[in-house]
Amino acid sequence: MQRRAYAPAAALAAAVLSAGLTACDAGSATTGGNDAKPGLTGASAPAPQPGKYHSLPEPCGYVSRDTVRRMLPGADENGEEEATRILRGQATLTYDTDRRVGCRWKLETPTGSRHLSVDFERVVSYQPGVSDEKRAEQLYQRMATAAHIPAASPSPSPTPSPSGSGNSGSPSPGASQSPGPGPQLGDASVAPSVPPSAPATDPRLAPRTLDDLGDDAYVDDRLVTTGSGVHRDVTVVFRSANVLVTVAYDQWSSDPHHVPTSQDLQGRAQALARELDAGHFGN
Repeated sequence: MQRRAYAPAAALAAAVLSAGLTACDAGSATTGGNDAKPGLTGASAPAPQPGKYHSLPEPCGYVSRDTVRRMLPGADENGEEEATRILRGQATLTYDTDRRVGCRWKLETPTGSRHLSVDFERVVSYQPGVSDEKRAEQLYQRMATAAHIPAASPSPSPTPSPSGSGNSGSPSPGASQSPGPGPQLGDASVAPSVPPSAPATDPRLAPRTLDDLGDDAYVDDRLVTTGSGVHRDVTVVFRSANVLVTVAYDQWSSDPHHVPTSQDLQGRAQALARELDAGHFGN
């Protein structure tokens, strides 16, 4: 009688395990890294094109101390140690500093306070055929729509003075016409409900697009009166390639008769935004 040849069970199990490990190694070799792009999912689905910027700056150090002093006038009057703490700022908590960073500064006085925040988001697209830059443009448009920024109009808008005081008014083009609520710093979500806010009375200072900052930019300006006083919130958002930058600057006054002016806050916020854009972020 002829005997049947067979492999021992242990040898068969080892062969199956080895094949499985090989497949896992091959799969893991195609991934890795925060910006890993999906490959071809079909014959006509190219991987997204990487953006210009591959890293972000250290945000608290990216804004110069002299600029922070201009944004928070009176910070040096609190004594050297306290002034150093105020001007140093506090980094915003994020979970991936390669993709998002921010910093906050605050100055409190007996008559009110000023708050300043900067936020950088490096956009990476994982959608086949949509580049990082295109995805950043889509997110910017979503933020502008949520902020009710009007469509381009021919009326000029004041450009801040080099000192950032906002007291001069050389015009800079402005404009845009589509609706939605304003974003908070570092968050493209809709702002919480507040009492009706009064827009700037001068149309050149109203919420609008800015043609001389980054690839796309807008400024939002809201005046809100509460039981504890009045505050004006100015937000400048701009896109440079695949990075979105948000500057949020507000002034609170405990005296409802002392209303923070649009020209002052917008001038300082726009001057800071231009300084950030000129620094070219991380590479």
